Amino acid sequence: MTSQKMRKLLEERLANEDWSLSYNRKQDTLRVEHKETKKGTTVSLPGLIAKWEEKKEAALDEMIYYITEALNVMHDEQELQGKQKHIYPVIRSTSFPTKTAEDIELVYDEHTAETRVYYALDLGKTYRLIDHAMLKKENWSHTQIREVAAFNLRSLNLPLKEDSVAGNAFYFVNTNDGYDASRILNDAFLKQFSEKVRGTMAVAVPHQDVLILADIQNDVGYDVLAQMTMSFFTNGRIPITALSFLYEDGQLEPIFILGKNRRT
Repeated sequence: MTSQKMRKLLEERLANEDWSLSYNRKQDTLRVEHKETKKGTTVSLPGLIAKWEEKKEAALDEMIYYITEALNVMHDEQELQGKQKHIYPVIRSTSFPTKTAEDIELVYDEHTAETRVYYALDLGKTYRLIDHAMLKKENWSHTQIREVAAFNLRSLNLPLKEDSVAGNAFYFVNTNDGYDASRILNDAFLKQFSEKVRGTMAVAVPHQDVLILADIQNDVGYDVLAQMTMSFFTNGRIPITALSFLYEDGQLEPIFILGKNRRT
């Protein structure tokens, strides 16, 4: 699959009289935006091709769905009032933009050296990141958004799937509700989990739709965690970070696993 072929497939599937599509040859991206609002989303063709090589048509269908939902949401004006129960935090990498395409500051908080917390209004099939224009329009404060999102996060269920490799235990939260990685912000949950860990506790959020918790018993466990996190990071629709974190005394510290049985 080449960029030219993938671009053609996207253009065919996204043909819509209300949307405009433009290709950036230098960055190898396809920009899709609404003609009226000029709001839209940008697709990295190499990234989509990598996922297509593994998932074939399912990867393309997923991207088409994501783009369509995103543009429909951007076209509609969203209000926060009366929707407090639908506001959640979302984790993104520190390389994620802090402003919208219209140069409006998004509402966010720093989290770790690798991650940042943004806030989203859940719309059912997708969500809209909250920006300061939305806050100003409805006279909300940053603190209000943060507190409401934290409260709603604690209401989300935490089903854990367990796996064991070479004496190390790995647990996964993967509900696909859009907020799996966000559960890393549930301090009470992390503390409760840490009390059951027999070895070293590690946490990872390789992409939006998974939270990994690990009870590392030996050096092999670090290698397994690194390989696992990288695999999830590569295949996730919204990658966050390929690094894992040590959890100790309520703090998350990024760890660099350089090779077999070595870490810093």
